[in-house]
Amino acid sequence: MPCYVGLDTSLRHTSVCIIDKAGRVVKEGQVETTPKALVEFLRGDRRRYAAVGMETGALSAWLCRGLKRAGLPVASIDARHAHGALKTQPNKTDRADARGIAQLMRTGSFKAVHLKSLESSTARGLLTSRRLLIAKLRDLQNGVRGLLLAFGLKLPHGQVFGFEKRVLGFVRNHKEAATVVRSLMTVCSAVVKEIAALNACLAQLAAEDPVCRLLTSAPGIGPLTALMFRSAIDQPERFSKSRTVGPMLGLTPRTHQSGEIERRGRISKCGDAEVQAALYMAAWTLMRSNSRRSWLKDWGEELAARRGRKRAGVAIARRLAVVLHRMWVTNTPFRWERPA
Repeated sequence: MPCYVGLDTSLRHTSVCIIDKAGRVVKEGQVETTPKALVEFLRGDRRRYAAVGMETGALSAWLCRGLKRAGLPVASIDARHAHGALKTQPNKTDRADARGIAQLMRTGSFKAVHLKSLESSTARGLLTSRRLLIAKLRDLQNGVRGLLLAFGLKLPHGQVFGFEKRVLGFVRNHKEAATVVRSLMTVCSAVVKEIAALNACLAQLAAEDPVCRLLTSAPGIGPLTALMFRSAIDQPERFSKSRTVGPMLGLTPRTHQSGEIERRGRISKCGDAEVQAALYMAAWTLMRSNSRRSWLKDWGEELAARRGRKRAGVAIARRLAVVLHRMWVTNTPFRWERPA
């Protein structure tokens, strides 16, 4: 008889619940959160498993890859959908959550989440590291500006790179200020070097990838944006239609409809926030007055005249995502003139 498994994972331990086709609990336990420990627990009694499920989380991709290598039918389910089903339980415990996830796997009332490939996860990790370093560099520079204000030294804002040289020029004749900011400037210099190294690594990664080279033929799309889009989509064939990419990235308006009432709000923003921001910036880039003419720019200018530039920017970002997916699927570069 096939069995169904629910896994409630945490950083150290994972609660496991195995139920049969009728929903009766066959075995429960708690093991270490590693693929090896989970496989040993599940393979101990030589049962046949129809589905193994866990919620999406920081460890879900690693655990799912390990369980799939062991031949287990594992799926990562949407945490929001799982929360909606599990919140009806009277008590919130790891054991109860594992039972609830097992029941979801048995009834099939769950939404599986796509697990990215190791290549896409690596690219995504590099992009995230770059974003974190830039954020920390901005914090350090703002801290230096605040410390120098106590000595009457007012640094202008902006210019993230080249900051160290400007600060050294300001504190050249102020010994006390130079002593205060010396340690911070050493750290800033190291962070700038690491950001430059990450930029070079990402540029090389995009240059060696044929998909990224294809996507950069579109207006406003650079190597980093192409790499973000590629790592977010991962497998273009999982979308039956290109127009479904927009809702996945959170670039479509929220809709509330009930009877005679129908309201459309702001975009859902339920997808990857970095890809949303990158596509929005690409939309503004192609809308600049000195950018090359294209059918997408003409369409955006007409929309901006009717609805305003901000709404037009979001609409262009959404349409650009659809165009990039279609380019990827058909393996054709961007067509600057609209086909007849």
